[in-house]
Amino acid sequence: MRLRIQGLHEADASAPTALPSGLFLVRVLRTQHRRHARKPYYSIALAIVEPTRYAGQSVTGRIYCTPKALWKLNWFLKDFGYDSELLDRDEIDDRRLIGLTGVVKLRRAVVNGTMLLNFDGFAPAGHWEELQCPDKQYSRREITP
Repeated sequence: MRLRIQGLHEADASAPTALPSGLFLVRVLRTQHRRHARKPYYSIALAIVEPTRYAGQSVTGRIYCTPKALWKLNWFLKDFGYDSELLDRDEIDDRRLIGLTGVVKLRRAVVNGTMLLNFDGFAPAGHWEELQCPDKQYSRREITP
């Protein structure tokens, strides 16, 4: 079977529509726990809300669930507003993750020739404005003659 996809030969990962590294306000679309033999992880699909230039695009990444990496999963859950009662009982309900919003710092990395997307940091959605304009948090001093 042959399938024709218009524009396939012109597609380029460095095109202007490609997602750059940086901060994004996102919403969780879906999650899935993967029981990989050595490194279990959560595959997380996020929809970009802000900046508006990238709104509607989605990204998928991993958060590992090994004992050494649980701190990052905990950070993600807390900053995205996951149910604290369930978190206190060490329980994750995939359905309750859907729709949560927060800020994520994305970074692209090349490992063994493969481009990967890393989640480098998280913050609550309420911090989006101050993270976008860090100079707003510092007020100018009035200069008196």
